[in-house]
Amino acid sequence: MAGLDLAPPVIARNPILIILIGLPGSGKSTVGRHLSRRLQEPFVDSDQVIEARLGCPIREFFEREGEARFRDIEEEVIAQLCADAAGVLATGGGAVLRPANRALLRGAGTVVYLQSQPEDLMRRLRHDRKRPLLQVADPMARLRELFAERDPLYRETAHHIVETGRPSVSNLVQSILGQLHITPPPRLN
Repeated sequence: MAGLDLAPPVIARNPILIILIGLPGSGKSTVGRHLSRRLQEPFVDSDQVIEARLGCPIREFFEREGEARFRDIEEEVIAQLCADAAGVLATGGGAVLRPANRALLRGAGTVVYLQSQPEDLMRRLRHDRKRPLLQVADPMARLRELFAERDPLYRETAHHIVETGRPSVSNLVQSILGQLHITPPPRLN
């Protein structure tokens, strides 16, 4: 029987891309890693990809080359990740500053804004020295400025908003799964 294909059909899974956005310290990387494990999907942190590309920490590049040059590279990396990625993508806090990034992110997957109040962020970040935009005399005032500037951009980009407040990481993951109406696969033991 020439031409007859008796191989079983291949069932393709639809690739999922959940993109986490929010201010520095909102939990994008931590929640993203847990969410990806729960969904048994890959996790990518755009800041880690950028640092690998730069060959140095973002803070060092920021100091040497400036924010505008950093944002150029961030835009290139986001475009690449949106084209290639499946799973869970955590972005840098400023990824939404450029209109091109907002459009790419919103069109590439389901965007979840992890909304955190400046006071909650300050509690989490008070000892963090790696975030270039917070290395100022008054980090709390800077967090309030960032929130005022970026909250409207996060809202414009997001399909869903999850208030981070003080819930545990596992509760945040459950909240995201609930909002997205996703039933994760059974846990592998």
